[in-house]
Amino acid sequence: MIKTLVVDDSSFFRRRITEFLSADPKIEVVGQAVDGLDAIEKVNQLDPDMIIMDIEMPRLDGISAVKKIRESRSTPILMFSSLTHEGAKATFEALDAGASDFLTKKFADVASDRSDAINKLCERIHSLSRKNTSATTSIKIPASLRTAHTASSRGYQLAVIGASTGGPIAIEKVLKSLPKNFSLPILLIQHMPATFTRPFAERLDKLCDIDVKEAEDGDELKPGTAYIAPGGKQMRLIKEGRRHIVAIRDEVVSTPYKPSVDITFNSIAETYQGRVLAIVLTGIGSDVCSGARMLRQKGATVWAQDEASCVVYGMPMAVVNENLADKVMSVDEIGMSLARH
Repeated sequence: MIKTLVVDDSSFFRRRITEFLSADPKIEVVGQAVDGLDAIEKVNQLDPDMIIMDIEMPRLDGISAVKKIRESRSTPILMFSSLTHEGAKATFEALDAGASDFLTKKFADVASDRSDAINKLCERIHSLSRKNTSATTSIKIPASLRTAHTASSRGYQLAVIGASTGGPIAIEKVLKSLPKNFSLPILLIQHMPATFTRPFAERLDKLCDIDVKEAEDGDELKPGTAYIAPGGKQMRLIKEGRRHIVAIRDEVVSTPYKPSVDITFNSIAETYQGRVLAIVLTGIGSDVCSGARMLRQKGATVWAQDEASCVVYGMPMAVVNENLADKVMSVDEIGMSLARH
């Protein structure tokens, strides 16, 4: 059983989340807390396996509560945030403070139906709690995938990064490792709501030496610039003459992910003739395998984040399982290796 603590100042929201979780026989809500101070006390009393917490609360907010809990515990914490620019900024602060992942408070409203909403929440809890227990599936990594590696050994011309759960902090670590004179353009696909990707790009642009922006339709790839796929749309790379252009499309596709790592990876494989480095970071699911396979067939190199440094070892595990990874490294090693290009 995954013992779960629900923290929110709204009694309605606490009841609703508790009701959703009760549908899963492997999740047990062992307590509720009304604010950050109450949460800290309940965590010490109940020793939960998972904490679900709101950000905006009286007495002590969620960000401050996460910082306090992280002083003594590694319990996974799933934050609920509002779908606003300010809500996005607060969410990234919570992730910096040590939160594991986030969902928007209106996640049930954007689900196709009630059961879909319940599944989304429960799946996230199962994935995050697995990191903190012996239930994590360990995969034997061949020694050849663990040897030291630098980007300069292949003379790459483009880097592309895909991530999901845990990705914002992992991406931040990688990009902060890069020098101002970094010579590659970078395409970034992070599963994230539409209202979050621009604040995410703005935040990274301030923190990093390279330029970071939310990708716009018609952007021409420039060295030392990272382009983040807008939430709610798909990002493709197309060719116009000798130029490589970003195309942002609001299209109907079979994947539920907007943006989708596979769609961007596939478009690069179809149109880009230069040497490509694809990096797969922490995340739930396998929205990466078909794209990584297609890139490998065109001569690209694939790096995967290792299990120990992932929040959720899903996407990297998928490419390793499919024998699509050339190297497996910690997120810090990925940043340092990429910086040596």
